[in-house]
This record gives sequence, structure tokens and C-alpha cells, in this order.
Amino acid sequence: MNSPTLADLWPAPCARGPVTARVELPGSKSLTNRELVLAALADGPGKVGRALRSRDTELMARALGALGSAVDTTGSDWSVTPGISGTDTSTVAVDCGLAGTVMRFVPPVAALRGGRTDFDGDPHARTRPMAEVLGALRGVGVDVTSPTGTLPFSVHGTGTVRGGTVVIDASASSQFVSALLLAGPAYAAGIDVRHDGAPVPSLPHIEMTVACLRARGVEVDDGTPNRWRVHPGPVAAREVAIEPDLSNAAPFLMLALTSGGTVTVPGWPDGTTQAGDALRDILARMGAEVTRDADGLTVRGTGSIHGIDVDLHDVGELAPAIAALAALADGPSHLRGIGHIRGHETDRLAALATELGNLGADVTEHADGLSLRPAPLHGGTFRTYADHRMAHAAVVVGSAVPEVLVEDVGTTAKTFPGFERTWSALFGEEQRPA
Repeated sequence: MNSPTLADLWPAPCARGPVTARVELPGSKSLTNRELVLAALADGPGKVGRALRSRDTELMARALGALGSAVDTTGSDWSVTPGISGTDTSTVAVDCGLAGTVMRFVPPVAALRGGRTDFDGDPHARTRPMAEVLGALRGVGVDVTSPTGTLPFSVHGTGTVRGGTVVIDASASSQFVSALLLAGPAYAAGIDVRHDGAPVPSLPHIEMTVACLRARGVEVDDGTPNRWRVHPGPVAAREVAIEPDLSNAAPFLMLALTSGGTVTVPGWPDGTTQAGDALRDILARMGAEVTRDADGLTVRGTGSIHGIDVDLHDVGELAPAIAALAALADGPSHLRGIGHIRGHETDRLAALATELGNLGADVTEHADGLSLRPAPLHGGTFRTYADHRMAHAAVVVGSAVPEVLVEDVGTTAKTFPGFERTWSALFGEEQRPA
């Protein structure tokens, strides 16, 4: 990787006293993209309210548009008119960017067209695992051309997909399962997905997919471990309201601990399938006072940050921010069960070990996690590898350590456009980057 230039580096603000803030979060990317896919398969026009406007969601909207649906993104509530047709024999292209949800959720839907759909994305996207989804599509009768088992590849639709039973190894990503379940109602025999392999990571994301399907009247059987069956049938059109993105809350809530302040996120749902809800327990274990009431979720710093021994297998997207907070803790931490995050936007375990280590952290990289021990940290450059979660880790460290320079902080636009402006506004004028 090339060294960042000064123009690429953003000085992270460092708190010089307790920060008290109320932070409105944008909508959940995971929910937005699931609801967009289901709206494109629905039996009538629908609306996705409070849709997240970010690179990943706009890529999804354009992808579904390329398949024939009309997605109007001009307002805060996005209107979707289904239009995926088996009689459309044209060849279209889908840009996946670096979005796992686009490269995995859209191909099973593209198989319902009558023509060829060519998929490609950013250079690093070509290293992200796709073989299980593509193999599953072949297993239900879809013609897929894929020289490498990753991007680029082509799906050759015939207008219908027979569906049926597929056996996959989803131990690298829960998105493999969700991708098939979302398209399953439109397949002639539905889809019966059986996982055979190491434990599936990020199970809350599959639970989210199942909940979205059921809310639209789709029958889903998930009572047997490692098996999910979606019955064929209509997907009901509806208007949905997207929850705040709780994983995006991580750096903001952690600022309460690093500054000894208080941060409230309004609108925290009473019940949710989002992985970010785990922050309530994790931050309490790391020394915060955590309360949830009608006003939202409030985290208060107590002046101490404690180490933690935690299995993050189901909530791996939180690992970068938690690792950064653990690097500031007064005791050792062990983050386990997250070998699968090596296959995300970057190899997050290697990247975290490198970048935290470059700032003085005592960190050991393991096959499935990280161990961190107390050590004095110092300023320096923190590279993000075009990964928004790495940028979250950088600003958490920077809120407590002066002179941390974040490379490509704009990568946070993947799920939170304007993140750096929102973050800087929480600090006093004298603490903000120029």
C-alpha cells in the first residue's frame, strides 16, 4: 500500500475534557439494503423510510435499477417500484463497489432476469469471498460464469429459478445465507439453505433477514440449527421505517469513556436484530454506566476503561472500535471468535494489529482475534485501508491520544456520510482539526 500524502491525512480531534453530546445516527445500512431488495421483489410499489444515503445503499439502488426496478432516492424516504422481468434479455452491468451486500445479495435476484448481468467492483472487492453464493446458484440451476470464484462474474438469467435445497459453508460470512434467503420467495420451490462448516459468524444479521422476510408475509422455517427454509410465495409491498445504525454508534458512545463524558443516542430501539445492540453490555463491562430509556441510549464515562475478554463472533463489525478502546484500557483484553473479519473490506485483524501497534499499542494478532495489554500510546498515522470500521478505530484512539492522523477518513461515507463533520462538532473549537 502506498504511503498516504499529507492531503490524505485528517487530524483526529483529541478530547481535553468531558464531552457531553446527543448524536442523531443515520439509518442502518444493513436494514436499508435488505428492505431495498425485498421491495424490488414485492407484489407492488413500496417505500423505504429513513433510508441511509451512503455509497453502499446508492450502489444497491443503482443495481436494482439496472435489473429493472425503479428506485427513487431523491427524498429521505425512497420509493421502489418492482420491475425485474424474465422477458428482459438485455445485458446489464452492476457496480458492487466494495459493498458485500451488493455483491452477494444482488446475484440471486439477477438470476430472475431473462438476460446476462455482469458484476464487478473496486479492486479489493475482487478478493472478497463469493464462491459459496455462486456455487449455490449453480446448484439451483443458475448459469454463472466466474473464472476466479470472486468478482468479476456474470449471471445468465432465464427468467425463473427452480430453487430447492443447497448446502453451503457460510463460516466466512453470514451474507452468504442472507443473499439466498432474500431471493428465495421468488424461486419456484423457494430455497432451503443448509450450512455445513465452522459456526456461522454474525448470526444477528441472518435473524435480521428472517425478520424482514416475515414482516412481508414470507414463510420462513428456522427452527433447526444451521438450516433456513424460505417458502415460495409473494413478497408483500409495504412501507418500512429504517432503524438508526447501531454499529455506527460505537465510536460516539466510546467517546464517553475516552473523555469521561456523557453521550446519548436517541431512538435506540426497544428490540432489534442489529449487532450494534451488543454495545450496551460490552461498554458496561469496559467501565461505562449505560442506561436506556424513552430518550434513547446514554453512556457515561466513569474515568476508567477496563480490559475485556469477549467472544465477538456474532458481532464482528464492532471489533475494530472495541480493539481501539481496549488499547486504551487499564488491563489486558482478549477479543476472540473473529477470524472471519479477515475477509471484510480488508483483513481487519492484520490491519488493527499493524495500525494500533504503530501507535505504541502492545497487541498480538491471533488466528481468530487479538490480545491487547496496557501500553503508552502516541500520535502518528493510522491507515484505514478504505475500511470505514478502521476509521472508527482511528478516531476512538485519537479522541484520547493527541496527534493521531487518520488516512482517508472519508471512507466512513460507506455507512455515515459526513461522519468527520459530525465527529468534529462534538469537540470544542480548540480541539477540532483545522
